[in-house]
Amino acid sequence: MLSVIYQDDFLIAINKPHGLLVHRSSIAADVEEFALQILRDQINRHVFPAHRLDRKTGGVLLFALDKTTEVAMQQQFALNQVHKSYLAIVRGHTPDTGEIDYPLRKENGTLQNAFTAYKTLGHAELPVAFGKHATSRYSLVQAKPTTGRMHQLRKHFSHIFHPIIGDRTHGCNKQNRLFTETWEMNTMLLHALKLEFTHPLSKKPIGIEAALQPEFTRMIELMGWNDVKLNAL
Repeated sequence: MLSVIYQDDFLIAINKPHGLLVHRSSIAADVEEFALQILRDQINRHVFPAHRLDRKTGGVLLFALDKTTEVAMQQQFALNQVHKSYLAIVRGHTPDTGEIDYPLRKENGTLQNAFTAYKTLGHAELPVAFGKHATSRYSLVQAKPTTGRMHQLRKHFSHIFHPIIGDRTHGCNKQNRLFTETWEMNTMLLHALKLEFTHPLSKKPIGIEAALQPEFTRMIELMGWNDVKLNAL
């Protein structure tokens, strides 16, 4: 059963587990479970995705309960009127704050502007040798993309040489292998923490926040970041 973290007469949001597809896709023809179908059966009514999350990303996933609300919310996302906040664990020690203004290319080759602001919430240095280094360094970052490009955060953090742990496509496969072999962890450590937007019907401000999934929490504890106030960001 999916964890419902917000619901009214027009919208419903879940805390999507890592590894769950939002809906059927030709690129994962062998997959039989999807958030859309599970939620539809769970609440016994049709639901319509208001946006998308990567399969390996966990956290806030918003659905509309009718087509009119779906269109209204998708328009807010398209116009970058929805404020999104993510948490990620990345390789290396990131600066205290940063901005990544780096255009990303669509599948058809077209370049799109893409902007991400981030701040560092914690650094960790583990006594685990990696390559020529005697220790391994990581950072916990809060990222706020102001555009919504495909794999934006994954590509942006890779671009600044701080790839997200567990990202097989844009990340560091040697680090991913280290996490799998040392800590039996192969989840992509990217979490959609919060969505803030104007309700399309009531026009009231809405904020929806999702607790971390178990694997992300386990890595937070491993890194010694238990005291970071994640719910106050």
